[in-house]
Amino acid sequence: MTGGPPALIAIDHDDYHAEHVGHTPDGRQFFLTTPFVPGDPETGTGAEFVACFLFDRSGRLLEARVDAFGPRHLMDRDARRRTYEARLSQLGPVTFGRIEVAPFAVDRFGTTFGLIPRPPDEPGESWWVELHPGNYMAFSEPWNSGEYDT
Repeated sequence: MTGGPPALIAIDHDDYHAEHVGHTPDGRQFFLTTPFVPGDPETGTGAEFVACFLFDRSGRLLEARVDAFGPRHLMDRDARRRTYEARLSQLGPVTFGRIEVAPFAVDRFGTTFGLIPRPPDEPGESWWVELHPGNYMAFSEPWNSGEYDT
C-alpha cells in the first residue's frame, strides 16, 4: 500500500477506451473519451457525454471540453459521433501514444468528470484512480504501467 494517490498516471494508447490519447502539434497531451452516467430507460435517468481533456506537457489539466447528449435511450447517436469527430479534428494533426497526466476533477452539467483518486477501502489495500463518470477505466500501481482495468 502506498501513502497516497499518484502524482501522475500513464495511459497507453490502445484500440479500446484509450484509442484517442496522445499529443497535439504544440506538445499538449489529450484524452478524448465518452463518459456516461449509468441510466435506466424506465426512469429516464442517465447521461452520455463526449469529453476532451487537454493537459500541459507536465500532465496538469488545462481544459475540459465536455458535451452532453442526454440519456442513452434518447440521445442522437449521429450528433454524438459528429461531436466526437469534431473534438478530435479541433486538436489538429495529433500523434497517438502514451500520455502521463495528473489526477483531476471538474464539474460540468451537475456531474463530476475526471481521473479521481479513490483511497483504499481496507488496510493493506492500494489506491485506485478511476475515470468518472462511468468508472470505465481504473488505474492502480504501478502508476507508470500505462494499463487499466475496465
